[in-house]
Parts: sequence; structure tokens; C-alpha cells
Amino acid sequence: MPARVEDIASLLTRVPAFEQLAPQELTAVAAVAVPRGFAPGEAVFHEGDASDTCYVVRAGRARAIRQHADGRQITLATFASGDIFGELAMFDDEVRSATVEATEELGVLAILGNDMRRLMREHPEIAVKLAVALARRLRSANERLARQSFQTVQSRVAAVLAQLVEQAREEGAGERDVTITATQADLAKLAGSSRESASRFLAVLERAGVISQGRGRLTVHDPRALGGYVY
Repeated sequence: MPARVEDIASLLTRVPAFEQLAPQELTAVAAVAVPRGFAPGEAVFHEGDASDTCYVVRAGRARAIRQHADGRQITLATFASGDIFGELAMFDDEVRSATVEATEELGVLAILGNDMRRLMREHPEIAVKLAVALARRLRSANERLARQSFQTVQSRVAAVLAQLVEQAREEGAGERDVTITATQADLAKLAGSSRESASRFLAVLERAGVISQGRGRLTVHDPRALGGYVY
């Protein structure tokens, strides 16, 4: 069944880049959004591709990755329902700086950059609100990178776990015993550490009863305890 404009507009209110838009502005954006789907492991776009579309996650998860020349791969970010990626396509057609791939069945809203630029010309207030929202997002990213540069591996891994717990709660998880679908390698990439270092710290958390690990997933039994490892 095709997504209704009203339903799409409702989803957009949860997206930081669009949450300041007025109802009629949200409806205008929703009218040009096209639902698309991707299978687990399928790339939404690749690093170096032309940048002509931004995406809002409706359901499922995806991750942004970069490949180094020596074959190593690092995960830059993960995306869940309500997240936006490829948003710079709303402003220009520069090439993609990373690859985004589905990590599970993924449903997105695709918004062409040309359509957004037309809307911004017709409604200049949309352009101003989007610029403010993206500036805040950039500032937040810079602050996060600055914090991480002074953090230990333990602190970075604990912070990543806390972020994933928060995402799971937004999708309906409870206060305790929150299950996260991620491997040790995934967590290491998100924290910018080696798998071995992340694995050692996860073992510490497991012995402390904070988490338990399974195949491709782990359960955070006491999310509040993670705060004691973040500094």
C-alpha cells in the first residue's frame, strides 16, 4: 500500500533536520518523498557515487562505512527509524563521502536533491530552517569527535553501547535488559578501536553483570551502569 502524505509528514516531524518545519512545509516535503526498500547487506549508495538523493529511515537499520586503501573498514554511524543520511544532497551534488548499506530489512523515504532545492526556492523559510538544523547537527558531531579524542577505548565502547540502548528504547525497548543487534566488530568500528580491545572491555562488562553476549547480539542488563565507564 502506498504511503500516505500525512503518514510521511508525521515521520518527518521526528527527523531533526525537518522538525522545525511548519505543517504545510512538512506536507510539501512529504509530497516529494518516495518510499524505497533495501535488503540486508544491500548498498543504498557507495562512496564516490553522485550525491543526488537524501534518505530518511522508516523502518530497519543501516550503517555508514568507509573503506581504507589497505582493506580495513570503519563504521562511521548507524541509522534507525527517524534518522536521515545523505542530507547534503539537499544542497549540492558532491560525491558521496561514505557507503551506506542496510544491516537488516530497510525501508526509507528517498528525497531528490533537485526537488528539495525547488522547494527551498519556493519557500525560502524551509532553506533557513534546514540550514540551522544541519548546523546544529554538525556542531554536535564536532563535539562528539572532540570528546572521543580524549576518551579511552573503554569509555568509547561504553558510550557507543549507551547510544545504541537509547536508540532501542526509542523503538520500544524497556529500561533494563535491552537487546542490541551488533557484533563485537561492529561495536569496535563504531568506537574507533580494534576488535581485540573492544572484546576485552566487553568481557569486563560481562563479568560485572552489565551485559551478556550472544551470537551477533548482546543484552545490556543494566544500562545505567554504562555511565560509570564513560568519562
